[in-house]
Amino acid sequence: MAPSAAATIRAVSESFLLRDTRAAYDSVASLYAELFRDVLEILPLERALLAAFAELVRAHDAGPVADIGCGPGHVTAHLHALGPVTFGIDLSPEMVALARQEHPDLRFDEGSMTALDLDTGSLGGILAFFSTIHLPPRELPAVFAEFGRVLAPGGHLLLGFLAGDDPQPQAADHKVALAYRWPPDRLAELLRQAGFAEIGRMLREPHEDERFRHGYLLMHKPQES
Repeated sequence: MAPSAAATIRAVSESFLLRDTRAAYDSVASLYAELFRDVLEILPLERALLAAFAELVRAHDAGPVADIGCGPGHVTAHLHALGPVTFGIDLSPEMVALARQEHPDLRFDEGSMTALDLDTGSLGGILAFFSTIHLPPRELPAVFAEFGRVLAPGGHLLLGFLAGDDPQPQAADHKVALAYRWPPDRLAELLRQAGFAEIGRMLREPHEDERFRHGYLLMHKPQES
C-alpha cells in the first residue's frame, strides 16, 4: 500500500475512534457525573497525589493547569481549590455542558488531546486522569508530544492510567469504550521519549467496585538549557 493511502486510512480510523469515544461518553454523561461526583472523598491516595501536584505547580508558577479529559469537572474543581488556576478540556460536549453547569465559576472547553487549541508553552501543568486510556497505543507518542508542546519548561504532568503486568499494553473491557492497560515502565519510557523526566509513580490495587489496578506517573518537563 502506498504511504499516502496508508496515512489516509489511518486518519479516517482515528476520526472514527474520536467520534465513537465522544458518542460513548455523551450517552453516559449524566450517570457518570452522578457516580463520580464525590469519588475523591474515598480516595485518600489520589487526594495526596493531587495535593503534591498542586504544590509543585504553584512553586513553579509557569501558568494554569489544563485538566485534559476532565469529564464533568469534579477533579478540575478539586485541583482548582488547592490553589492552581485550573480549567478543563473534554472531547464530549455533554460532559462539558455538565461541568459548566456544576462549576459555573470555572472554564471548560470542548477539545481533543490529539490537537490542543493552546499556545506552545502556555501551561504550568497538565492533569490527565485516565483520559488517555482509550487511545490506541500507536497514538500515545503523538499525544505525549502535544502535551510537551503546550507545557512550559519546568511544568508538570500527572497522568493516571490503568496498570497492567504484561510487557506490552493490553486491551481492557472498559464499561464505556475500549481501553488499554499499560505496564508502568513502558508508559514512563514513552513519556521520557517525549521529553519528560519522571519524579515519581504510584500503583494502587483496585477497590471493591473497580476491576483494574490504577497507576499514576508524576512527570516534569525539564528547564531549557
